Amino acid sequence: MEMFFYGFMQRAFQASLLIAIIAPILGLFLILRRQSLMADTLSHVSLVGIALGFLLNLNPTFTTLIVVMVVAVILEYLRIEFKSYSEVSLAILMSGGLALALVLMSFVDGGTNTSIDQFLFGSIVTISPEQVQILAALCVISVVMYFVFRKPMYVLTFDEDTAFTAGLPVRLMSICFNVLVGVAIAVIMPIAGSLLVSAILILPAAIAMRMSKHFDYVILVGIVIGIIGMLSGLSVSYYAGTPAGATIALVFIALFVVTSIGKQAAKQFRKKNDIV
Repeated sequence: MEMFFYGFMQRAFQASLLIAIIAPILGLFLILRRQSLMADTLSHVSLVGIALGFLLNLNPTFTTLIVVMVVAVILEYLRIEFKSYSEVSLAILMSGGLALALVLMSFVDGGTNTSIDQFLFGSIVTISPEQVQILAALCVISVVMYFVFRKPMYVLTFDEDTAFTAGLPVRLMSICFNVLVGVAIAVIMPIAGSLLVSAILILPAAIAMRMSKHFDYVILVGIVIGIIGMLSGLSVSYYAGTPAGATIALVFIALFVVTSIGKQAAKQFRKKNDIV
């Protein structure tokens, strides 16, 4: 296959494999903590970092990292302060971040529109060796933190009051998790696009949850689903000339629909056999 002879495609596939490992780990905790919208908020606010990068003539990836890390801390504060209606604070931050990004982009020279579009919708051409290395480091950190803090995070995810009573640093753990998600979004954005990166983080875990109920198995199944979705979506994107992030998201949605139909069919089949 000729696409493997191109350096940018090699880097894109390397990045895709790393994303496939990171996404189910973070995505599962986001779903179980009912924070899927938080990932969407961070992905929209990340546009502020992109705009700042172009405006200040700095690397947009690093300015985005700073912005999403700051916002991740703010999100945890708002989650505690507005516990009963936290979705309101998410909506305010999402819309406010997007509005600020559009205002900042209006001050950016017109020649950078193409570059901004690459961050908005994703581009396999923009993956650099440095970004692959950052992704690899993030992957190692995510896996290590999962194995080290799996039990405390499990308690925190399902019962925050119990975690607090047990003496766990609840707020610090939540902030660290939010920051890790923010960093992941900032790093994954060039291949997925800021508008779809949250979907790529959430969908592998959501699909895996349809196929398994065991916590660890969901992670493993999610990684397999992530590899299948990322690599097939990237391949289709290359040959069809479609945006990488959008194509990968559509593949994941198709997998979600197929697994949902399959699960429903299996349920009906078991019911019929029980009756017989």
